[in-house]
Amino acid sequence: MAEQTGTTPIGQTTNEDASIFDATRFKILAIGVIAALAGLMSGLDIGVVAGALDLFGKEYHASTFALEWVVSAMMAGAAVGAISAGRMSHSLGRKRSLILGAAIFVGGTIGCALSWSVPSMIFFRVIMGIAVGISAFTAPLYLSEIASEESRGAMVSTYQLMVTVGIFVAFLSDTYFSYSGNWRWMFGVAGIPAVLFLIGVLFLPYSPRWLMMQGRHKEARQILLDLRNDPLEASKEIRAIREQLETKQEGFKLFRTNPNFRRSVALGILLQAMQQLAGINIVMYYAPNILAAAHFDQHAQMWCTAIIGLVNMLATFVAVGLVDRWGRKPILYCGFSVMAVGMAVLGVLLNGGMHTQSSQIAAVFLLMIFCAGFAMSAGPLMWVLCSEIQPLGGRDFGIAVSTFTNWMTNLVVGVSFLSLMETFGTAGTFWLFAGLNALFLVLTILFVPETKGMSLHLIEDRLMKGVKLRHLGR
Repeated sequence: MAEQTGTTPIGQTTNEDASIFDATRFKILAIGVIAALAGLMSGLDIGVVAGALDLFGKEYHASTFALEWVVSAMMAGAAVGAISAGRMSHSLGRKRSLILGAAIFVGGTIGCALSWSVPSMIFFRVIMGIAVGISAFTAPLYLSEIASEESRGAMVSTYQLMVTVGIFVAFLSDTYFSYSGNWRWMFGVAGIPAVLFLIGVLFLPYSPRWLMMQGRHKEARQILLDLRNDPLEASKEIRAIREQLETKQEGFKLFRTNPNFRRSVALGILLQAMQQLAGINIVMYYAPNILAAAHFDQHAQMWCTAIIGLVNMLATFVAVGLVDRWGRKPILYCGFSVMAVGMAVLGVLLNGGMHTQSSQIAAVFLLMIFCAGFAMSAGPLMWVLCSEIQPLGGRDFGIAVSTFTNWMTNLVVGVSFLSLMETFGTAGTFWLFAGLNALFLVLTILFVPETKGMSLHLIEDRLMKGVKLRHLGR
């Protein structure tokens, strides 16, 4: 019998190697879940107001204008949080920024639950918004810097998916507490995941990229060795980060001096404005009000809202699965077409009075179709495109501007919807949004590039050579 040796044949792995690999994967997964809880908290804060708004308004005899600001105060805070998060994540670091955001989530959640007046609710909604803005910028950035190259897309997509999960959970919570009419618990229940998020984020490692930006190379290398099961892979990643950091960010200077960069910034602004003006947040914030106009009773309003949130969550999986197969533009064509038709037909039904059960069922179905159209297209894809079209030297500036635009446009929609319904009627308001979605379909054809399968380097090269925006990609 041949003597056994302690070596392992090439191409095979030992049980010890396999266990190390599994432990590393579990560690990255755990880190990803904890960081992505920021998305869950953002979704909860976005969704909770749909169920609580009417109950809160009745208790404090709030006007339409006041209720619009209860909704929109969060977006104002989010705009402030997003615009300050870039500098904060650079100076404090990604981890400390997430800790700060989590702490603000806890404070804002408790404050909303204990609000004693309309002004106090608006104030704490602003606080919640600041946390949402910080998290919306920092969490995807942190996830992209912690994940391996193979898992980066899935890790970053997890944040957006968790936002939709949070909205759905908030709608379910609102439905449960609607039977007792307790709007304080609708807000307060979000404090539980907020505390868990705060505790969990304390144990996250620092971002290796941020550590290298601070000159702390040994710490960065140690964290990468801990997160990758291959020392060669960790060394390769360290070298890649060093090369990337040699490209200095000179966003505002580039914006002032380079007209081609101004084109990409303008496109980023357009993309985010199109996303918000498509009308998704009138459904997320005001679904019960819309269903009330369709003569649903209170509990039916809440259950239908929860079903709409479920469709919104499930349709996000479609976008993740199709974006690299179909391409960006075909999915956007489909999404804007579905949203335009859905809004237009819903307007027709609302204009007819909605007094039959069949018309009410059709209204819920159309809202579900609209949300599915958004969640599979403009919802996630605008973020993908905004990250792809900005040149490396101005990427931080370009993405910060487009993110700020997203929240400010969100604010405009939130603060005007109830007034639009009072001015133009429910049907007229939905026809307005149908027209906007038809316009966005045309704008997609004229200006949006197809970036499927294109390297960021090639997109940047074509942009800086003055190639038309819609021809930057394929």
